[in-house]
Amino acid sequence: MRVPIGWLAEHVDLPAGLTVEDLDTAFVRLGLEVEEIHRPAVVTGPLVVGRVLGIEELTGFKKPIRYCQVDVGEDAPRGIVCGARNFAVDDTVVVALPGAVLPGGFEIAARTTYDHVSDGMICSVRELGVGEDHAGILVLGDDAPPPGTPAGPLVGLDDVVVELAVTPDRGYCLSMRGIAREMGTGLAVDWRDPGALTPPAWSGEPAWTVTVEDADRCDRFSMIALEGLDPTAPSPWWMRRRLGQSGVRSISLAVDVTNYVMLELGQPMHAFDRAAVTGPIVVRRARAGERLTTLDGADRALDADDLLITDGTGPIGLAAVMGGASTEIGDGTTDVLLEAAHWEPTGVARTARRHRLPSEAAKRFERGVDPEMTMVALARAAALLARYGGARVVGVPVDVDTRGPRPVIGLDAGLPARVAGVPYPPAQVTELLAAVGCAVDGDGTTLAVTPPPWRPDLTDPADLVEEVVRLAGYDDVPSVLPTAPPGSGLTDRQRRRRAVGRALAEAGYVEAPSYPFVGPAVLDALGLAADDPRRDVVLVRNPLSEEEPALRTTLLPGLLATLARNLSRGQRDVALFEHGAVFPGGERSPAPLPGVDRRPDDETLAALLGAVPVQPWHVAAALSGAREPRGWWGPGRPAVWADAVQAARLVAAAAGVELTVRAGERAPWHPGRCAELTVGDRVVGHAGELHPRVCAALDLPARTSVMELDVDALPAATVAVGPRISAFPPVLLDLALVVGDDVPAAEVDAALRAGAGELLESLRLFDLYTGPPVPAGSRSLAYALTLRAPDRTLTSEEATAVRDAALAAAAERTGAVLRA
Repeated sequence: MRVPIGWLAEHVDLPAGLTVEDLDTAFVRLGLEVEEIHRPAVVTGPLVVGRVLGIEELTGFKKPIRYCQVDVGEDAPRGIVCGARNFAVDDTVVVALPGAVLPGGFEIAARTTYDHVSDGMICSVRELGVGEDHAGILVLGDDAPPPGTPAGPLVGLDDVVVELAVTPDRGYCLSMRGIAREMGTGLAVDWRDPGALTPPAWSGEPAWTVTVEDADRCDRFSMIALEGLDPTAPSPWWMRRRLGQSGVRSISLAVDVTNYVMLELGQPMHAFDRAAVTGPIVVRRARAGERLTTLDGADRALDADDLLITDGTGPIGLAAVMGGASTEIGDGTTDVLLEAAHWEPTGVARTARRHRLPSEAAKRFERGVDPEMTMVALARAAALLARYGGARVVGVPVDVDTRGPRPVIGLDAGLPARVAGVPYPPAQVTELLAAVGCAVDGDGTTLAVTPPPWRPDLTDPADLVEEVVRLAGYDDVPSVLPTAPPGSGLTDRQRRRRAVGRALAEAGYVEAPSYPFVGPAVLDALGLAADDPRRDVVLVRNPLSEEEPALRTTLLPGLLATLARNLSRGQRDVALFEHGAVFPGGERSPAPLPGVDRRPDDETLAALLGAVPVQPWHVAAALSGAREPRGWWGPGRPAVWADAVQAARLVAAAAGVELTVRAGERAPWHPGRCAELTVGDRVVGHAGELHPRVCAALDLPARTSVMELDVDALPAATVAVGPRISAFPPVLLDLALVVGDDVPAAEVDAALRAGAGELLESLRLFDLYTGPPVPAGSRSLAYALTLRAPDRTLTSEEATAVRDAALAAAAERTGAVLRA
């Protein structure tokens, strides 16, 4: 919100000597952040109001030139040469006299040009540095002061503009009315409410028929009809100047008036071309298949949740957001319908976001406006159109008002003092709430507070406490550093989670956290079946994006999106990981909504915790490109599914458990290249190569490998026991076994360990071979065995017995035979 100080001074008695820096401090003290201070361009020397007395058209030159006689308040008029043609005799203009210096160092002097002495310059908006319009001369209008009056204050050369960042809960500060109230209260000075206007007592019949079908979304709808508007009447300069200072472009008198009243009172309005409106006005929700072309020229498909203003032809406006092109005010509009209404904020916010239309009206309505201002705003706009455009009101206005009584909030007068730690007497609490605009009743200890209609954000005692502390001054609240209670260190779960992240980072993976939101499109891309439990999601009531309205049930969507984004930016070898909570769906009890006036009781807390979904902690990793880079040491190695399995083993080792790997099948992995990760009989995750269709759907390279593991499903690690170290020499053996292709290596490993017994110190698979002389449908697995006894040196007979026992166990369990 841009606040011109000159406009603010019309409503607030600013103290004498108040500087811009003092205003900046006052705004910040009231909780309004000052983003920027815009200072006007510097003009020195004589700059005065002039009236054009005569115009002589000069001929014989390449372009039209005029020699003007201008009254500048002196004994005789001055002759000034000018090439602009947008002014006429008796118009009031701004004249820079000789000796003036305009922005950019442009010095004005009397000089001979076009065979005449030009004794000054008639100025445009851009030449004065108060705007960008250079199409013609700045014409001030009929209500300008007499010739010779200093023009600097009139054009805004001494008017500083303060730009404020208004938070969503303080929408009333998006108007001069709200800012004046805040500044008057903060500076303890008198202020005048521009909304304290009594509409005239118009007579006659209602000029239009209006029906509001959805009173829940529109509890007040007001409309007034005008006729006889001069379509050529320009907006007065003072209005155009204030609109420009506020960042609003001047369009036409009717549109400028609605924008000006919105900035002044905070009540957005819309002007319809009355000749283009057919039949009665109906406020209703959109129907299936309806479309609307809005003022920005976009043809929009309407949603059933969109609230519309319609006539006999259909939609003519997207309520509270933007009007329709079919009833737009044009160059020939003489009859106008002005609309001002009060709309339910959340519905406006949904519509504005759905259609990506963050209009100035929607920005105010979604924050809440004062419903008392609809008729006041219509009266103010009608008066301005009558004064500057000759319009007159037809009949009486329409005012459909279905509002109920405002809620009353009970407040303990001692609550602000207890919250802030500052003694606020009950009388001060009452006084400060009254300054906010609240109606306060009570005996001094228990107060009944009715918030003002322009403060829909005041709904609970905590909101009233905040207002008391804010107006009394945040500076009065003491800064007390709380004593930190002694801690007991990290929990076992926290240590495990940190160990998992550290292990993957040390292995070369980069952590890539993502937002925990998903939509149906990405679940489809992962190829999840209709009955897959991961499709049973928890929906967010107010999602950040309509495309991603649910909480994730797997880490893969966010991680794979990050992988694809890195690859699209030119990265070729990427290894990422993420660990965080997932949110599986399912039946849950509804959560209660406790108030904020007191601490919830144990039963309510238990119900709240019971409604929270289970949030297991998962870890996932994704790889693409080269796992080992090429160089002088060799050709490198691409990442394969085995690297994803190894990442899962790293996680399990960091958690203090051991995984068993076996063949499995689960989307989105390739059916033949998916490993099922188990601990005991429990499946805790999967790893392997993504299905080709998934890679294509997510713009990932073929053979991208991923793993996902449920860390919370891993059992607690046993107490670590140091290994027994034997001083006796080991016996090293190699076994090459031929097994069927359908036999997992993990089963062969387990059989060898069981058969070897306690003398087996380590077992490692070091080679896999297929091809002659190994029969088709089989493969050769070569293992290195290390045997050692803790109390003696093993004999060759003992080593042979261990080898034979291991081979016999493998043959019995897996059908393995010793490779010849």
